[in-house]
Amino acid sequence: MESCYPVRSFAAASVAAAGSAVAELASRISGLPVHAEALPDLSRAWFGGSFRPAGWEVPPPWDPLSRDYPCTDGWVRLHTNAPHHRRAALAVLGLPADAGPETAAVAVSAWKGGELEEAVVEAGGCAARLRTVEQWQAHPQGQAVRAEPLIGWTRRAAQLPVETTGSPERPLDGVRVLDLTRVIAGPVATRFLAGFGARVLRVDPPGWQEPALEAEMTIGKSCTRLDLRTPGGAAKVRELISAADLVVHGYRPGALTGLGLDEHRLQQLRPGVVTVAVNAWGWTGPWRGRRGFDSLVQTASGIADAGMAWSAAGAPRPLPVQALDHATGYLAAAAAVRAWSRRLDGEVYAARLSLARTAAELQRAAEARRPVPPPWDSPKEPSAPALPRTAEQTYWGPGERLAPPVVFSSVGPVPVMKWELPAAPLGSAPAAW
Repeated sequence: MESCYPVRSFAAASVAAAGSAVAELASRISGLPVHAEALPDLSRAWFGGSFRPAGWEVPPPWDPLSRDYPCTDGWVRLHTNAPHHRRAALAVLGLPADAGPETAAVAVSAWKGGELEEAVVEAGGCAARLRTVEQWQAHPQGQAVRAEPLIGWTRRAAQLPVETTGSPERPLDGVRVLDLTRVIAGPVATRFLAGFGARVLRVDPPGWQEPALEAEMTIGKSCTRLDLRTPGGAAKVRELISAADLVVHGYRPGALTGLGLDEHRLQQLRPGVVTVAVNAWGWTGPWRGRRGFDSLVQTASGIADAGMAWSAAGAPRPLPVQALDHATGYLAAAAAVRAWSRRLDGEVYAARLSLARTAAELQRAAEARRPVPPPWDSPKEPSAPALPRTAEQTYWGPGERLAPPVVFSSVGPVPVMKWELPAAPLGSAPAAW
C-alpha cells in the first residue's frame, strides 16, 4: 500500500535518531568515534512488524468494531480494541454487547461525526471524526500541538554523576528501565533500549491483553502485572521505581498524579531518575488528557483524509503502517539514551513526546517534498529484495525476526542490537529487578 506521505524516509529518520543517540553513548564509553546508519528498507519494514511466526499465527490486531464509519456529515472512526472502549462505544450507540460492524454502521449513520466523537469520549471510549489538514490546523488542539517541540525537555535538579557498566557493544548494559507503557509507541522505545543491553521490566494491569503484539513487542523484556490502584500494587511499583534508572510511561497528563506518581514524587523515590513520557494528543491544549491511538490521530489530524483525496478512494485512507506510533517510539528511545548520557554527568532530564506532534512533523515533511503521483500514475517499481531475517524462538513457537534497522561503524567495537530474553506473555515474570 502506497501513501502520499514519505513513510519510508520518515521511518529511516526516526530510527536514525535513536541509532545516533546509541552511537554517541558508545563513543563516550570507548573514546572512539562511532557512527550509526539507518537502513531505509529495514526501517520501513520494522514499522510494519519485525516478527514473522513459523507454523503458527498471531491473533488479528483489530477488534471487528474498530473501523471507519460513514456518518451524516462525513466519517468517524471508532477504536474498540480494549474491552472497556468497546463497551463505551456500544453504550453510546445503544447496541448490545454482541453487535457487529454492520449493526454499528447503521447506528453510526444517524450521528454527526463530531457529536458521536464527543459522546464516545465522554463515555470513556475512543473515537475521532475525520478532519482535513486545514480543519485540524484550525482546531485548538491542532494549533496547540504544532506549537509544541517534537521532544519537550525539562531539566530537573542535578545529582551526583553515576557510573556506567556499559560497553561499546552493549552501551545500556546495567540500565534499569521501568516500562509503564502499552500499545505501541512506548513498547517500541523500550524494545529498542533492551536491544542495547537495558534491563527492561514492563508492568501491565491485571487483565490487560495485547495478544497480537506480544511476540512483536516483549522481546528482551520481563513482563509483570501490578494493580497500581491497590495498596499492594502501589507499594510494589514505588519499590521498583526506587531502583530504576529510567521510567518510560504512556500516561496522559495528570494520570500519574492520580496514582501518586507525579514527576516530583518520582524524583523523591529515585533522585535523578530519567523519565520519558508519551501520549496521544499532546501536552497542551483541550485534548491533552484525551485517550487516543495512532489510527485516531491519523483520522483527526487530516492524514487519513489526505490519503483519501490523493488516491481518490471512497473511504479514509490512513498510512500503510502505524507510523506515528513507531516513529514516536524511536524518538522516545533517542530521548531516553541522550538523557541517560547526560545522567552520567549528573544532569537530570525528563522528556515528553506525543503522536499528534509526530504527525505534525510527518505533515511538514510531506509539505517540503516534491508531490508524489497517485499509485495508478506511478511507474512500476521492481520487487524489493527479500530482507534479512534471523530465526527466533518465542514462548508461542518459532519464527523469524527482521535484521536490525540500524548499523554501526567504528575503528573499534560497535554496538550490537540483540536481545537477551525471548518474547513471552504479559504478566509472565515476577515484579522484581
